[in-house]
Amino acid sequence: MTARPMTAQPTDDVAVALRGVRFSYGNGATWALDGVDLTVRAGERVCIVGPNGSGKSTLSRIVAGLAAPDAGTVTVLGERVFDGDAGPDPDAYRRARRGIGAVFQNPEDQLVTTVVEDDVAFGPENLGIAHDDIGRCIAEALQAVDMTESRAVDPTVMSGGQQQRIAIAGTMAMHPAMVVFDEPTAMLDGAARAEVMAVLDSLQARGVTIVHITHHADETLRADRVIRMESGQIVSEGRPRRDDAARAASADQPHPPADGGDEPQPDSEPIIAVEHVFFTYPGQTSPVIDDLSLSIARGETVALMGHNGAGKTTLARLLCALERPDDGSITVAGVPVALARGGRRDTARERRSGTAGTGHVRKPRTASRTQRRALRRHVGYVMQHPERQLFADTVTQDVAYGPRSQGLPEAAVREHVEWALQLLRIGHLADRSPFALSGGQQRLAAIAGVLACRPDALIMDEPTAGLDARASARIHDLIRTLRAQGVTVLVITHSAAEAAAMGARIITMGQPPHTQSARTGAEGSGPLGTLDPRVKMVTFLVLMFTAFAISNAWQLGLAAALAAGIIAVGRLNPLRLLAAVRLILSMLVVMGLLNLFFARGGDVLAAWGPLTITTGGVQTAALYTLRFALVVVLGAVMMETTTPTALTDAIGSLLSPLRRFGVHTQEIALVLSLALRFLPTLAREAHAVIDAQSARGGDIETGSPAKRLRALTAIVVPVFAGTLRHADNLALALDARCYEEGTHRTHWRRMRVRRRDLLFVTVAMLYLFALMALRIFIQ
Repeated sequence: MTARPMTAQPTDDVAVALRGVRFSYGNGATWALDGVDLTVRAGERVCIVGPNGSGKSTLSRIVAGLAAPDAGTVTVLGERVFDGDAGPDPDAYRRARRGIGAVFQNPEDQLVTTVVEDDVAFGPENLGIAHDDIGRCIAEALQAVDMTESRAVDPTVMSGGQQQRIAIAGTMAMHPAMVVFDEPTAMLDGAARAEVMAVLDSLQARGVTIVHITHHADETLRADRVIRMESGQIVSEGRPRRDDAARAASADQPHPPADGGDEPQPDSEPIIAVEHVFFTYPGQTSPVIDDLSLSIARGETVALMGHNGAGKTTLARLLCALERPDDGSITVAGVPVALARGGRRDTARERRSGTAGTGHVRKPRTASRTQRRALRRHVGYVMQHPERQLFADTVTQDVAYGPRSQGLPEAAVREHVEWALQLLRIGHLADRSPFALSGGQQRLAAIAGVLACRPDALIMDEPTAGLDARASARIHDLIRTLRAQGVTVLVITHSAAEAAAMGARIITMGQPPHTQSARTGAEGSGPLGTLDPRVKMVTFLVLMFTAFAISNAWQLGLAAALAAGIIAVGRLNPLRLLAAVRLILSMLVVMGLLNLFFARGGDVLAAWGPLTITTGGVQTAALYTLRFALVVVLGAVMMETTTPTALTDAIGSLLSPLRRFGVHTQEIALVLSLALRFLPTLAREAHAVIDAQSARGGDIETGSPAKRLRALTAIVVPVFAGTLRHADNLALALDARCYEEGTHRTHWRRMRVRRRDLLFVTVAMLYLFALMALRIFIQ
């Protein structure tokens, strides 16, 4: 048996007891929870359901010990963590959280590292579990979620279903007595939902207490009790109704499209035409879209279905000219979004059968700026994450963004805004900040902003994800209304029942590739990836700094040979490495070209008035450019072959002597690691806002340089809001994984200096001696 950490346990067969709990986000102006009484018995599986804004997520945070109420009493796992008279008890909260796991809706913000086993180990490390026991915890947790073969994989590039299983594994590795799940399947397809539900069944069989927030009635099927909330109060509770759950479970089975009745039939003319389209994301080997062809008639309603990772969202972005295909032709509303240049690529079937040829690699010709501006007037795009599509100060201003970008007069802009708000029934939110809305309200506001542009074709990516039944029905009514008005609607959905409710024709995209995420932060790095990170970091920094001492061509040649050798030993792809730093290298080239005109010496090669190029200037420019390029490449190699976890441990160890002076070295190292982990996430946040503005015809894509610059500065606020949102989610994830400042943590990754580390240092020293010799003997 694996040694379990000392955690709080339920007493008297009660895991949770809430009495008279009240919670407000607005200092008592309104109550998210208002007089909640709840008892959850040890080993019980409780599902909490209710409409958006009913207080389910707030209640889940109270139960998980991640938030304290404003009034009432809370006892969790035998600890009285909150008393209305005495307030919160920090020590009791700390003890209780050691026995509670929490899994949220968005798994991406719960992942703290870029290697699966390191992420699963994070919780046990915070609990101070011994090294050997951590190894057993990792193995057992990954086996429980059927992810054992992925322990060395980068979870940030996995599908949503896989990420959610890793998040659950990270919780299970802590051996919690209770796990709280807050809509863990909201963004998942049917197969991924089944995977997560199977894990919940396994936890229940082990006697773990489960509190599960969900909108899916079929997910309540195995619950012991179902609790319904409305307006911050519990309005009913009882056994799950098997007939309702069975009907909900059958809702995801294929259904024939609903009869359109007297609604206008779609024209035969296609408004969307896709011919032999291929698309592969950078860094991946298999195309996510492989030889896709389809046609959608003007006025038609189509449901695009398929598994997570099948390419549905990618296709939507291609149709909106937010991505460029590798091959093929796309025409939307008469605009040539992409035109193939001739020839064709090998299809997946040809590659599997061995009959593939040498398909051409020229990118298709894409729409010009004028054509993209025309496309924005005809096509609207509602993104998968609505919070990334909102960027104005108020809902009214956000909804008005598209009509104003179309150049409409203010009277027409107001008319479009009022029409869209009324259509979505959110006029009461007109003066609210979009960043202060609930998730369901944000989704409706995002849809209103797109509809205000009056598009001929509307593309909606998971428009009902995370919405309750009433809000989902409102979206279905909206789509039927648009269909009656002759608008073409393409909806990405995981539910065949939803497609039937909209009267949609179903197009199913293929299975996702199974090898897309099989890489780690140090994949293929060979011996470099196994070096002690402290030795590697110090040695690489020394090599990078000594590059500035290079002063002649012989030294440059030696340094280039060293860099090439390191890349070869690290088994890195040189082209991929250069692509990762191409922007910095481009800036270095520009700086080098400037040196041509300002550095003097030697013979004159060319002169244009006061500008003169000399042999000395050429040498100086080349020397400075290549020295900086060497530093950049060495830094890229170090980052490519070292995971954030290894960097964290190395920095913490190297800074550890500063602890005696009161410096929180462990916290500094963790912050640096999390920054490395979340920088790509924030970059995606910025790109999402840019895409949202572009999709509504904003100046950021098609305006003059001055207008594009002003539009670019406008993304600061929404990106900052996104940063805060990710920071809040990350803080909750750290609390849920029992991370505490200043406490002792054990480490799964042990650092030891071995022979290969000494060999690496020796090679570096020999290089430095050779560099000095070349400087002395070659002048």
